Amino acid sequence: MSVATDFFEITPRNWRARLAVSVDLMRELSRYTDPDEMYHVFARRMSQLYPTARQVSLSRRDLEAPRFRVMRFNQWKDRVNPYKEPHRLPVYSGGLLAELLYADAPRVIDDLHLEDDDPAIEFLDGQRSLLAIPLYEGGAALNMLVVTREESAAFPREQIPELVWMTNLLGRAMQTLVLTDELQAAYETAEYEVRTIAALQRSLLPPAVPQVPGLDVAVHYRAANRAGGDYYDFFPLADGRLGVLVADVSGHGTPAAVLMAITHTLAHAFPDPPTSPGRLLAYLNARLARRYTGATGNFVTAFAAVFDPVRSVVTYANAGHMPPRVAAANTPGWSPLPGGQRLPLGVNSRDSAYPEVTIPLGVGDRVAIFTDGIIEAVNRAGEPFGFDRLDASLGHSPAPAESIVGAVLGELDDFADTPVADDRTLLVVRRT
Repeated sequence: MSVATDFFEITPRNWRARLAVSVDLMRELSRYTDPDEMYHVFARRMSQLYPTARQVSLSRRDLEAPRFRVMRFNQWKDRVNPYKEPHRLPVYSGGLLAELLYADAPRVIDDLHLEDDDPAIEFLDGQRSLLAIPLYEGGAALNMLVVTREESAAFPREQIPELVWMTNLLGRAMQTLVLTDELQAAYETAEYEVRTIAALQRSLLPPAVPQVPGLDVAVHYRAANRAGGDYYDFFPLADGRLGVLVADVSGHGTPAAVLMAITHTLAHAFPDPPTSPGRLLAYLNARLARRYTGATGNFVTAFAAVFDPVRSVVTYANAGHMPPRVAAANTPGWSPLPGGQRLPLGVNSRDSAYPEVTIPLGVGDRVAIFTDGIIEAVNRAGEPFGFDRLDASLGHSPAPAESIVGAVLGELDDFADTPVADDRTLLVVRRT
């Protein structure tokens, strides 16, 4: 068998031809993102540069010595993709191929003879010389390329170093593509799961704002990721009252969404109508702290209120939540709701008392309940949106609740010109 020596002839007069072949090969390989396709392109091109009779690819990944797996064989009539069809790859034990693979080093055999019971006979029968090229990963030859020729002493030693590094560079490129494919598959799986969690989470939120005579209500919710830890809920009550709950789970993403779902479930498992904000928060705190937050260190800030337009009052309790803002119809400016703040939910199961505060709520009075993602939103200079900008965007006239929410969101979008880093919830109630 003739050997194509022009590429491996390292002489000054041959550098242009070698460079042209190298560039052409690299350009063709760069077009492929499938590792199996890349291998077959390389094998085809190398068969022109360095013809061999047999090519056998071996692997010992996830196997114990002396077992090995045959990944490819150029005499197979039915081509197998080892990355997508690993179940079709035969596994053998012992013999010459196992000896070569587990030796962790290149090897040349000039006069090849095999025992009749050697598994290698199936692949190397009739061959007289052999070159074994280990493909290293993590410092060990997890894979190997074995090539043969029908003539003895057919592998010149001076060409072997270049074959070793060329083959190993291909192996590293292929492994990179394999890892890229695995990463993409894992990302798509995770993305699907997050989308599903986000859809389930949104299904837990109220489908619509309740229509309660004497109250004008509007709400905006936006998760920083597909799923988030903000939670709001409405509880229509007897005598024309409306219960409101706004909560913010510590952390972001899927873990926060799971705890948010738990909080929702517990809130709707409250044994009585939630006419008492303090009792509702105490109930949530006891169950979260005893069963769900102790091992993780997570907590939930929450604000619960009952709006009573008939009596023109609002009663509320606060579990470590940002104090909502309130504005009276006849008074310019917004101020924090006074008092009633205790530890967040899930911090201490023994701290079960959440005092209630009741204040007047006259016609035109407004209450804005929000999570920290609103005031802690930052611009490119790192400045937070803050309470002053929130108060200014909430406005000074008793506009409809939907207009107030829209004004805040407009100002927030203009100010925070960076990706959303935290969940945002804004709920406005106006007495009509």
